[in-house]
Amino acid sequence: MLARNLAQGRSGQIAVVVPYLDTPYFSELLQSVIRAARVSGYNVLIDQTDGDPEHERAFIADGSRRLLFDGVIFSPLGLDQQALTNRDRRLPLVILGERSSDGSFDHVGIDDVAASRQATEHLIDLGRQRIAAIGDQPYATGEAAQRRTRGFREAHAARGRTPREDLIISTPRFNRPDGAQAMEHLLDLAEPPDAVFCYSDLVALGAIRTLLSRGLRVPEDVAVVGYDDIEDGRFSNPTITTISPDKEMIATTAVERLLLRISSPTPPAGLELRAPHKLIIRESTAGRSTPG
Repeated sequence: MLARNLAQGRSGQIAVVVPYLDTPYFSELLQSVIRAARVSGYNVLIDQTDGDPEHERAFIADGSRRLLFDGVIFSPLGLDQQALTNRDRRLPLVILGERSSDGSFDHVGIDDVAASRQATEHLIDLGRQRIAAIGDQPYATGEAAQRRTRGFREAHAARGRTPREDLIISTPRFNRPDGAQAMEHLLDLAEPPDAVFCYSDLVALGAIRTLLSRGLRVPEDVAVVGYDDIEDGRFSNPTITTISPDKEMIATTAVERLLLRISSPTPPAGLELRAPHKLIIRESTAGRSTPG
Protein backbone atom coordinates (compact mmCIF):
# COMPACT_ATOMS: atom_id res chain seq x y z
CA MET A 1 0.00 0.00 0.00
CA LEU A 2 2.83 2.37 0.83
CA ALA A 3 4.48 1.70 -2.54
CA ARG A 4 1.19 2.25 -4.36
CA ASN A 5 0.55 5.50 -2.52
CA LEU A 6 4.04 6.78 -3.26
CA ALA A 7 3.64 5.89 -6.94
CA GLN A 8 0.40 7.87 -7.01
CA GLY A 9 1.94 10.77 -5.13
CA ARG A 10 -0.24 10.19 -2.08
CA SER A 11 0.42 9.61 1.59
CA GLY A 12 -2.58 7.38 2.36
CA GLN A 13 -3.51 9.72 5.19
CA ILE A 14 -6.14 12.38 5.72
CA ALA A 15 -6.12 15.09 8.36
CA VAL A 16 -9.03 15.97 10.62
CA VAL A 17 -8.62 19.41 12.16
CA VAL A 18 -10.95 20.50 14.97
CA PRO A 19 -10.89 23.35 17.50
CA TYR A 20 -11.03 21.28 20.70
CA LEU A 21 -10.50 17.60 21.36
CA ASP A 22 -11.99 17.91 24.86
CA THR A 23 -15.40 18.76 23.39
CA PRO A 24 -17.49 15.56 23.42
CA TYR A 25 -19.21 16.41 20.14
CA PHE A 26 -15.88 16.38 18.29
CA SER A 27 -14.55 13.28 20.05
CA GLU A 28 -17.73 11.38 19.17
CA LEU A 29 -17.59 12.63 15.57
CA LEU A 30 -13.93 11.67 15.25
CA GLN A 31 -14.67 8.07 16.13
CA SER A 32 -17.04 7.85 13.18
CA VAL A 33 -14.58 9.59 10.84
CA ILE A 34 -11.80 7.15 11.78
CA ARG A 35 -14.06 4.15 11.15
CA ALA A 36 -15.16 5.46 7.75
CA ALA A 37 -11.59 6.28 6.67
CA ARG A 38 -10.28 2.91 7.80
CA VAL A 39 -12.80 1.11 5.57
CA SER A 40 -11.24 2.90 2.60
CA GLY A 41 -7.67 2.14 3.67
CA TYR A 42 -6.83 5.60 4.99
CA ASN A 43 -5.19 6.57 8.26
CA VAL A 44 -6.33 9.70 10.09
CA LEU A 45 -4.11 12.44 11.48
CA ILE A 46 -5.82 14.59 14.12
CA ASP A 47 -4.91 18.13 15.12
CA GLN A 48 -6.40 20.57 17.63
CA THR A 49 -6.22 24.25 16.74
CA ASP A 50 -7.72 25.86 19.87
CA GLY A 51 -9.48 28.15 17.40
CA ASP A 52 -6.17 29.92 16.69
CA PRO A 53 -6.44 31.58 13.24
CA GLU A 54 -2.76 31.18 12.36
CA HIS A 55 -2.76 27.50 13.30
CA GLU A 56 -5.88 26.95 11.22
CA ARG A 57 -4.53 28.94 8.27
CA ALA A 58 -1.40 26.77 8.18
CA PHE A 59 -3.48 23.74 7.24
CA ILE A 60 -4.97 25.31 4.12
CA ALA A 61 -2.10 27.57 2.98
CA ASP A 62 -0.21 26.94 -0.27
CA GLY A 63 1.89 23.79 0.03
CA SER A 64 0.72 23.18 3.59
CA ARG A 65 2.09 19.87 4.81
CA ARG A 66 1.13 18.22 1.52
CA LEU A 67 3.53 15.33 2.10
CA LEU A 68 1.79 14.46 5.37
CA PHE A 69 -1.79 14.13 4.17
CA ASP A 70 -3.85 13.96 0.99
CA GLY A 71 -6.78 16.07 2.13
CA VAL A 72 -8.38 17.75 5.13
CA ILE A 73 -11.69 17.49 6.98
CA PHE A 74 -11.74 20.82 8.76
CA SER A 75 -13.91 22.44 11.42
CA PRO A 76 -12.60 26.03 11.50
CA LEU A 77 -13.31 28.35 14.38
CA GLY A 78 -10.83 31.21 14.03
CA LEU A 79 -11.04 31.70 10.25
CA ASP A 80 -13.80 33.62 8.53
CA GLN A 81 -15.31 32.85 5.13
CA GLN A 82 -12.81 35.05 3.28
CA ALA A 83 -9.86 33.18 4.76
CA LEU A 84 -11.25 29.90 3.46
CA THR A 85 -11.63 31.43 0.01
CA ASN A 86 -7.98 32.57 0.02
CA ARG A 87 -6.55 29.07 0.40
CA ASP A 88 -4.59 26.49 -1.57
CA ARG A 89 -7.21 25.44 -4.15
CA ARG A 90 -5.26 22.24 -4.89
CA LEU A 91 -5.89 20.92 -1.40
CA PRO A 92 -8.90 18.56 -1.21
CA LEU A 93 -11.04 20.08 1.53
CA VAL A 94 -14.32 19.30 3.30
CA ILE A 95 -15.64 21.73 5.91
CA LEU A 96 -17.71 20.83 8.95
CA GLY A 97 -19.78 23.11 11.14
CA GLU A 98 -19.23 26.83 10.99
CA ARG A 99 -18.70 27.89 7.36
CA SER A 100 -20.73 27.49 4.18
CA SER A 101 -19.27 26.29 0.88
CA ASP A 102 -17.91 28.87 -1.53
CA GLY A 103 -18.23 26.38 -4.39
CA SER A 104 -14.65 25.08 -4.18
CA PHE A 105 -15.09 22.77 -1.18
CA ASP A 106 -17.88 20.72 0.36
CA HIS A 107 -19.65 21.67 3.56
CA VAL A 108 -21.34 18.97 5.65
CA GLY A 109 -23.64 19.76 8.56
CA ILE A 110 -27.22 20.01 9.71
CA ASP A 111 -29.68 22.83 9.14
CA ASP A 112 -28.86 24.90 12.22
CA VAL A 113 -31.70 27.35 11.62
CA ALA A 114 -34.36 24.64 11.32
CA ALA A 115 -32.97 22.69 14.28
CA SER A 116 -32.91 25.76 16.52
CA ARG A 117 -36.39 26.73 15.43
CA GLN A 118 -37.60 23.23 16.37
CA ALA A 119 -35.92 23.41 19.80
CA THR A 120 -37.47 26.80 20.53
CA GLU A 121 -40.92 25.75 19.29
CA HIS A 122 -40.78 22.83 21.72
CA LEU A 123 -40.35 25.29 24.61
CA ILE A 124 -43.12 27.52 23.28
CA ASP A 125 -45.42 24.50 23.00
CA LEU A 126 -44.78 23.78 26.67
CA GLY A 127 -46.33 27.16 27.46
CA ARG A 128 -43.09 28.88 28.45
CA GLN A 129 -43.30 32.66 28.21
CA ARG A 130 -39.78 33.95 28.90
CA ILE A 131 -37.43 31.86 26.77
CA ALA A 132 -33.72 32.63 26.90
CA ALA A 133 -30.97 31.66 24.45
CA ILE A 134 -27.40 31.02 25.59
CA GLY A 135 -24.57 30.91 23.05
CA ASP A 136 -24.95 33.74 20.56
CA GLN A 137 -21.69 34.89 18.95
CA PRO A 138 -22.35 38.10 17.00
CA TYR A 139 -19.03 38.37 15.16
CA ALA A 140 -17.53 37.24 11.85
CA THR A 141 -16.42 33.77 12.97
CA GLY A 142 -19.59 32.95 14.92
CA GLU A 143 -21.71 31.85 11.96
CA ALA A 144 -23.07 28.62 13.49
CA ALA A 145 -24.16 30.45 16.64
CA GLN A 146 -25.77 33.17 14.55
CA ARG A 147 -27.77 30.57 12.61
CA ARG A 148 -29.03 29.16 15.92
CA THR A 149 -30.04 32.64 17.05
CA ARG A 150 -31.84 33.11 13.75
CA GLY A 151 -33.81 29.90 14.31
CA PHE A 152 -34.62 31.04 17.85
CA ARG A 153 -35.99 34.32 16.52
CA GLU A 154 -37.91 32.65 13.68
CA ALA A 155 -39.69 30.33 16.11
CA HIS A 156 -40.91 33.33 18.11
CA ALA A 157 -41.99 35.21 15.00
CA ALA A 158 -43.92 32.21 13.69
CA ARG A 159 -46.00 32.25 16.89
CA GLY A 160 -46.53 35.99 16.84
CA ARG A 161 -44.05 36.59 19.64
CA THR A 162 -41.01 38.81 20.04
CA PRO A 163 -38.04 37.46 21.99
CA ARG A 164 -36.65 39.63 24.76
CA GLU A 165 -33.22 40.90 23.75
CA ASP A 166 -31.96 40.76 27.34
CA LEU A 167 -32.58 37.01 27.32
CA ILE A 168 -30.22 36.39 24.35
CA ILE A 169 -26.79 35.86 25.92
CA SER A 170 -23.47 35.70 24.08
CA THR A 171 -20.72 33.28 25.12
CA PRO A 172 -17.10 32.96 23.92
CA ARG A 173 -17.38 29.15 23.69
CA PHE A 174 -19.99 26.42 24.06
CA ASN A 175 -18.67 25.00 27.34
CA ARG A 176 -20.02 24.25 30.83
CA PRO A 177 -18.53 27.40 32.45
CA ASP A 178 -20.07 29.56 29.71
CA GLY A 179 -23.50 28.09 30.41
CA ALA A 180 -23.13 28.39 34.17
CA GLN A 181 -22.03 32.03 34.04
CA ALA A 182 -24.72 33.00 31.55
CA MET A 183 -27.38 31.34 33.69
CA GLU A 184 -26.20 33.28 36.75
CA HIS A 185 -26.68 36.50 34.80
CA LEU A 186 -30.15 35.47 33.61
CA LEU A 187 -31.33 34.55 37.10
CA ASP A 188 -30.30 37.96 38.41
CA LEU A 189 -32.68 39.73 36.00
CA ALA A 190 -35.87 41.26 37.37
CA GLU A 191 -37.83 38.84 35.19
CA PRO A 192 -35.68 35.71 34.75
CA PRO A 193 -36.49 33.11 32.12
CA ASP A 194 -38.74 30.11 32.58
CA ALA A 195 -37.01 28.24 29.74
CA VAL A 196 -33.58 28.23 28.12
CA PHE A 197 -32.36 27.10 24.70
CA CYS A 198 -28.64 26.31 25.02
CA TYR A 199 -26.47 26.16 21.90
CA SER A 200 -24.70 22.99 23.09
CA ASP A 201 -25.29 20.25 25.62
CA LEU A 202 -22.20 21.41 27.52
CA VAL A 203 -23.76 24.87 27.87
CA ALA A 204 -26.95 23.17 29.05
CA LEU A 205 -25.04 21.16 31.67
CA GLY A 206 -23.49 24.36 33.03
CA ALA A 207 -26.84 26.14 33.04
CA ILE A 208 -28.53 23.28 34.87
CA ARG A 209 -25.80 23.24 37.49
CA THR A 210 -26.45 26.92 38.23
CA LEU A 211 -30.21 26.42 38.32
CA LEU A 212 -29.95 23.59 40.83
CA SER A 213 -27.42 25.46 42.96
CA ARG A 214 -29.86 28.38 43.16
CA GLY A 215 -32.63 26.09 44.39
CA LEU A 216 -34.62 25.94 41.16
CA ARG A 217 -36.15 22.83 39.66
CA VAL A 218 -35.58 21.59 36.09
CA PRO A 219 -37.97 21.53 34.27
CA GLU A 220 -40.68 22.64 36.73
CA ASP A 221 -39.21 26.14 37.22
CA VAL A 222 -36.98 26.39 34.16
CA ALA A 223 -37.05 24.03 31.18
CA VAL A 224 -33.74 23.47 29.34
CA VAL A 225 -32.98 22.32 25.78
CA GLY A 226 -29.45 21.55 24.60
CA TYR A 227 -27.81 20.82 21.25
CA ASP A 228 -25.50 18.02 19.97
CA ASP A 229 -26.86 14.95 21.83
CA ILE A 230 -23.59 14.08 23.55
CA GLU A 231 -23.36 11.03 25.79
CA ASP A 232 -23.04 13.15 28.95
CA GLY A 233 -26.52 14.55 28.38
CA ARG A 234 -28.05 11.06 28.33
CA PHE A 235 -26.69 10.31 31.81
CA SER A 236 -26.98 13.71 33.52
CA ASN A 237 -29.55 14.43 36.21
CA PRO A 238 -31.90 15.46 34.73
CA THR A 239 -31.22 14.02 31.29
CA ILE A 240 -31.10 16.72 28.62
CA THR A 241 -33.64 17.34 25.88
CA THR A 242 -31.49 18.05 22.85
CA ILE A 243 -31.11 18.50 19.12
CA SER A 244 -29.48 15.30 17.87
CA PRO A 245 -27.49 15.63 14.63
CA ASP A 246 -26.81 12.43 12.71
CA LYS A 247 -23.10 12.40 13.54
CA GLU A 248 -22.53 9.07 11.77
CA MET A 249 -23.90 10.48 8.50
CA ILE A 250 -21.92 13.71 8.89
CA ALA A 251 -18.71 11.69 9.33
CA THR A 252 -19.27 9.19 6.52
CA THR A 253 -20.41 11.89 4.09
CA ALA A 254 -17.36 14.03 4.89
CA VAL A 255 -14.98 11.10 4.32
CA GLU A 256 -16.71 10.01 1.10
CA ARG A 257 -16.60 13.53 -0.35
CA LEU A 258 -12.97 14.04 0.66
CA LEU A 259 -11.86 10.75 -0.92
CA LEU A 260 -13.77 11.68 -4.09
CA ARG A 261 -11.87 14.97 -4.20
CA ILE A 262 -8.55 13.20 -3.61
CA SER A 263 -9.15 10.72 -6.44
CA SER A 264 -10.65 13.15 -9.00
CA PRO A 265 -8.27 14.66 -11.59
CA THR A 266 -10.62 17.63 -11.80
CA PRO A 267 -12.04 18.82 -8.46
CA PRO A 268 -15.82 18.40 -8.34
CA ALA A 269 -18.03 21.39 -7.60
CA GLY A 270 -18.46 22.16 -3.92
CA LEU A 271 -21.72 21.04 -2.36
CA GLU A 272 -23.79 22.01 0.67
CA LEU A 273 -24.65 18.64 2.19
CA ARG A 274 -27.25 18.39 4.95
CA ALA A 275 -27.42 15.55 7.44
CA PRO A 276 -30.70 14.94 9.27
CA HIS A 277 -31.38 15.95 12.86
CA LYS A 278 -34.12 15.31 15.38
CA LEU A 279 -35.35 16.66 18.68
CA ILE A 280 -34.96 14.13 21.50
CA ILE A 281 -37.22 14.95 24.45
CA ARG A 282 -35.83 14.02 27.86
CA GLU A 283 -36.24 15.03 31.50
CA SER A 284 -34.97 18.63 31.24
CA THR A 285 -38.23 19.58 29.53
CA ALA A 286 -40.56 16.60 30.07
CA GLY A 287 -39.78 15.86 33.70
CA ARG A 288 -39.40 12.43 35.22
CA SER A 289 -42.12 9.88 34.65
CA THR A 290 -43.88 8.71 37.78
CA PRO A 291 -43.85 4.90 38.22
CA GLY A 292 -47.19 3.10 38.17
